[in-house]
Amino acid sequence: MKILHTRTLRGPNYWSIRRSKLIVVRLDLENLVDSPSDTLPGFYDGLVQVLPSLEEHYCSPGCRGGFLSRVQEGTMMGHIVEHVALELQVLAGMTVGFGRTRETSTPGIYQVVVEYKHEAAGRYATRAAVRLCQSIVETGTYPVDELQTDLADLKELRTEAALGATTEALVGEAETRGIPWMELENCDLFQLGYGKYQKRVQAALTSSSNVLGVELACDKERTKSILESMGAPVPAGQLVYHFDELEKTIERLGGYPIVIKPLDGNHGRGITTDIGSWEEAEEAYDRAKEISRGVIVEHFYAGRDHRILVVNHQVVAVAERVPAHVVGNGHDTIAELVEQENQDERRGNGHDNVLTQIKLDVSTDEMLNRQGFTLDTVLEPEQVAYLRATANLSTGGTAIDRTDEIHPETVWLAERVSRIIDLDIAGIDVITTDITKPLCEADGVIVEVNAAPGLRMHLAPSQGVARNVAAPILQMLFPPDTPTHVPVVAVTGTNGKTTTTRLIAHIARQVYDAVGFTTTDGIYIGDHLIEKGDTTGPQSARMILQDPTVEMAVLESARGGILRSGLAFRHCDVGVVLNVAADHLGLGDIDTIDQMARVKGVIAEAVHADGYAILNADDERVAAMADRVIGKVAYFSMDSQNPLVREHVQDGGIAAVYDDGHIVILQHEWVHRIEHVERVPLTLGGRAPFMIANALAASLATFVQGIKVEKIRAALRSFEASAQQTPGRMNLFNLGHFHALVDYAHNPAGYEAVGGFVKNWSGPTIGVVGGPGDRRDQDLIGLGQLAATFFDHIIVKEDDDGRGRPAGNAAGLIVQGIAQANDSSASHVVQLDETAAIECALEHAPEDSLVVIFPEQVNRAIELIQARNPIVDAPEADAAALLVEDPSTLEPMAVGGQ
Repeated sequence: MKILHTRTLRGPNYWSIRRSKLIVVRLDLENLVDSPSDTLPGFYDGLVQVLPSLEEHYCSPGCRGGFLSRVQEGTMMGHIVEHVALELQVLAGMTVGFGRTRETSTPGIYQVVVEYKHEAAGRYATRAAVRLCQSIVETGTYPVDELQTDLADLKELRTEAALGATTEALVGEAETRGIPWMELENCDLFQLGYGKYQKRVQAALTSSSNVLGVELACDKERTKSILESMGAPVPAGQLVYHFDELEKTIERLGGYPIVIKPLDGNHGRGITTDIGSWEEAEEAYDRAKEISRGVIVEHFYAGRDHRILVVNHQVVAVAERVPAHVVGNGHDTIAELVEQENQDERRGNGHDNVLTQIKLDVSTDEMLNRQGFTLDTVLEPEQVAYLRATANLSTGGTAIDRTDEIHPETVWLAERVSRIIDLDIAGIDVITTDITKPLCEADGVIVEVNAAPGLRMHLAPSQGVARNVAAPILQMLFPPDTPTHVPVVAVTGTNGKTTTTRLIAHIARQVYDAVGFTTTDGIYIGDHLIEKGDTTGPQSARMILQDPTVEMAVLESARGGILRSGLAFRHCDVGVVLNVAADHLGLGDIDTIDQMARVKGVIAEAVHADGYAILNADDERVAAMADRVIGKVAYFSMDSQNPLVREHVQDGGIAAVYDDGHIVILQHEWVHRIEHVERVPLTLGGRAPFMIANALAASLATFVQGIKVEKIRAALRSFEASAQQTPGRMNLFNLGHFHALVDYAHNPAGYEAVGGFVKNWSGPTIGVVGGPGDRRDQDLIGLGQLAATFFDHIIVKEDDDGRGRPAGNAAGLIVQGIAQANDSSASHVVQLDETAAIECALEHAPEDSLVVIFPEQVNRAIELIQARNPIVDAPEADAAALLVEDPSTLEPMAVGGQ
């Protein structure tokens, strides 16, 4: 077997809308192509021996052991690789269960789809699954040490990719509330929400956190000073910078016991408590000095360590923190007890697990020495040995929930302290002998105030009630009834995507100041081009969704990006599917129009429950997508009597139709007559039917978003098929004695759409035609056949980029199609160079003729035309005159014979 290609999907995709994290492997079975599992001697027994846990896989039989029964009966190796890849991740602590395996149109080549929790681990698991299965085929087994290595590597990848307990809780709570989120690459930041409504978090540090408060909290001495000045109980102490100050400072504090800690340390690093001698103080000073230039010396207060979590100036959780320790059993040494404690599955490295592994080091030896122990000491039953002086979870400590026990006066004090330091999220550390009493009665003090406090101890305490402390943080960032994301409109289809995207954005700008949109021409925010090029993939969409100035996102979503990575968003408010036709077939293992419809349908399926899928009722494949939509459906049609539309409207739905020369929206019992197409420049006076269809879709998409009819009408009147507003989309130029039209049509449906306009031209017609080299032979032949039906003369050219075809090959196929056209008298010549072909057509254009150019490079074609100084018509003046007219736009509609 051989992996030919691996793709990572990160959003709703061709295989699944709900399971967005998928690895797609293109797998060549090679010599196993005709060998189902029941024909491979010893394979079943070897697989069960290596991975007996596959018994838990139900598969299509729908019962425990279902998958293994399929292996016994005979299934192809791609299917087995799928299940093995899933199981390896499960054994490494990553719960996954979704997979698919499908043979491609190439015999022996399979697409194997495997769910993942962490991308690197998912890719590793699929490679390991192929190795494992190949080994069992060849040897009957897979070495135990190799399996253990695979699982260890997967666990390490899981640990490296884990978000951390605090971040995991915040994004989990965001998902629960339906708030979209994304990780900002290379920034260690996470974004919650889209566009102008977004908030950012870095663990428990938020975009609402006051930078001055954070800086103050990081300076422990200044924090203590300001709290002391405000009457809050804090330890008596002093900041020193030089060793020769230490002894006098201890004397001023009244002697031992004391605490020594670094001025700006964290996670308990460099802190030594309960110091009772000068020798201990020297060592503690050196330890703190390694962390910070300044060292804080404080009086030591006996009591238990508590963390009070304050969110938005309200106490939400309290935890008692217990230093790392072991409890004796009368026969095991302290070292053995630590090893046993570290076997607890809750303990892991860093902050990824509920608890952290206990590490033995010099600090441990010192702490044990104070208690009269060593690592070899055997403790009496129930005898406790503390391994750390501080109670931080990051050094192996544990937590006990005390939220319901804290005294109300201490609650008031903690909330006041959060305001004094001015932190939206504060972790206030308190030492007290009894948390149920006011601090003044229990010899209690506030020892620290922490910005960005860890949430782990509250989310999963070792004892007591777990507190969902992520909820109040999300409540603070997104108060009730406030938006969490800007409206997201996604547009797809075989033809018309860019024009419709631009028109929707143009209409939306009647309401929003900053509309961000992506097209095949570039990424735009308002009038500003942010990035030039074909930007119809998920990365470009993410740029718009991440921009904090964007008020509405309109995202052209092409086939390639959906197949390559999935969508950049989990849900959209409006999903527009214009049409599905034969284009790009044979690429990405999409070989039929029905498969292509499944790709385009991802947009419709991604519409959330309160959103709208805008579907073309005249395209049966698009109309059928309604069955998979979880949101609401609205149709558009060039036929006002379309049965599907009439039934939909009678049932209370919304639709847009072309009726008696008008763009009309039907809603319940009302007709919203938007505009006559002759007043819509995009439709070229109503002579371009496919542009009318684009206008219908755009009008409907904005109408369901609440944009008023008057705004839609004004936008339709001011939007033109010009090189400025829609480059390469029906751009018509008046060159005096003839006209030139530039359109980026490059597939049969696109040719047919332009052909509808060309056939209405009264003079001679000349076509400069070509086709992308990565299309199938029959597609290029079809372009030639179509061109011959509506052009009088054809100049056949080729793209600069042949996309793998030798020069002249694509043109030859188009010429072949011209020759095969029935009832055609079109003449043709071949001029492979696109520039030369365009110049030839423009130079020899007859009087009153129409030269239609289907370019590879739109800008180059437009520049060649502009060099001939086209006459600038005055559509603005015409539009101004039309604006005087204001026909009635709302009238009752007869529904159901009424």
